[in-house]
Amino acid sequence: MALDETAATGRGPHAGGDRFECGPPAGSGHLVPTGGQPAWELLLPAAAAPARRRGRALQEALREAVRTGRLMAGTRLPSSRELAADLGVSRGLVTEAYEQLTAEGYLRSGRGSGTWVGDAARAAASQPARDLAPRTPGVRVDFHPGTPDLALFPRAAWAAVQRSVLAGLPHRALGYPDPRGLPELRTALAGMLARRRGVVADPERLVVCSGVAQASTLMGFVLRARGIATVGIEDPGSPEHSRLFASTGVETTWLPMDEEGLLPGPLAASGVRAVVTTPSHQFPSGIAYSATRRAALLEWARAVDGYILEDDYDGDFRYDRAPVGALQGLDPERVAYTGSVSKSLAPGLRLGWMLVPEDLVAEVVERKRTMDLGNPALDQALLAEFVTRGGYDRQLRRCQRAYRERRDALVAALEEHFPGTGVSGIAAGLHIIARLPRRYGPPARFVERAASAGVALRPLEEYGTARPTDGAVRLVIGYAHLTPSEIARGIQLAAEACGAGGVRRA
Repeated sequence: MALDETAATGRGPHAGGDRFECGPPAGSGHLVPTGGQPAWELLLPAAAAPARRRGRALQEALREAVRTGRLMAGTRLPSSRELAADLGVSRGLVTEAYEQLTAEGYLRSGRGSGTWVGDAARAAASQPARDLAPRTPGVRVDFHPGTPDLALFPRAAWAAVQRSVLAGLPHRALGYPDPRGLPELRTALAGMLARRRGVVADPERLVVCSGVAQASTLMGFVLRARGIATVGIEDPGSPEHSRLFASTGVETTWLPMDEEGLLPGPLAASGVRAVVTTPSHQFPSGIAYSATRRAALLEWARAVDGYILEDDYDGDFRYDRAPVGALQGLDPERVAYTGSVSKSLAPGLRLGWMLVPEDLVAEVVERKRTMDLGNPALDQALLAEFVTRGGYDRQLRRCQRAYRERRDALVAALEEHFPGTGVSGIAAGLHIIARLPRRYGPPARFVERAASAGVALRPLEEYGTARPTDGAVRLVIGYAHLTPSEIARGIQLAAEACGAGGVRRA
């Protein structure tokens, strides 16, 4: 705040009065005897605070002055009587502030020697909070796979359910929840999953998680405690599984696939006793495991006394074929089934579930309890009501209509701008695999050219160990989060970046 001449010059009622005294020379930027400022200047806003919070404000002001370095270590403070007189507050407020900050380590005092700024606090560099959420700056169209359209989130319906739940939620429901999840949510999810995905859904074996990521982490800890140190993952597959299991001390090994699913021979030879699979709509290839491979996978699990972690990441989105039931329905004692609302509602809700084999339930629940004491009760109650009222089914139907239209727009744009392109995995999910002819290659150069036009595309090679030998460009293209016009524009920009006819040679 601005000071009047009296305060600025120190010539007033307290001229020659108290100063903060410290060792650094004048001009150092800190309060010093020569040219120093009156003690009370730093604390004037606190002294002007309402009476009921003046003492706390005084403590906060002093604490901040020490923390930011405005009062350096070794600075001698005025006596409580003198500072109280300068500020026009009671001496008791200043005494209490000195005692509190001395107890916290910001100040130090000795009998008869006054009060000084201690040397425990260190000034921290102040900077604004950063946002570390995934971003693609400078990208005009990002075909990232697996991303839903967040504009489709049912705000009005969600808000209506929220008001209803808040009005009727008993007080006890706001306490620490059952680490498995609220009983009403587990019951609602079990019924919905049995109906839509054909799982064996016992609410007592369903654990509400912060998405599939936490479900995988929970399983990793439990498997590691049981002596399973390596988990198999599909090749190609999601690299995120490796990172999640690594955080629990479990290693991963790639297991090759063909057009029917995991190859039985390499799986048996790997020596693993646990695998992560996406059998209903494999990521990223888009295939559905054949009945033969599903049976072989279950026989393998039984033979090695192992487990299958089924990631049903987009099991509700089917366009041109009947839904493929979850693998868990065939053997719930060998398959841990996971899913979430990240694709159907929004990933920011951080709500998912895991149906756990009976012999693992106690260990998974205990690990969940020690990890976070359970998911937020209010969010769980909201989802339970949303599912029970039919809002979740309506949302899925709405999304399916929109995503089918966008898939068709993507296929049409590829046919127009990249003649000869083959597509697969289009009957379900939120992405496709596009195989462009060799003339558009090599793959790395094609992706680089598209990026120069502001179009983010990802080659299939990013999702596994296999590398193409035919020179064709294979892309994993997500479309659900883009409007039809954005899809058409993105493919057109990529084609233009490659020159006329989609071909440009360096």
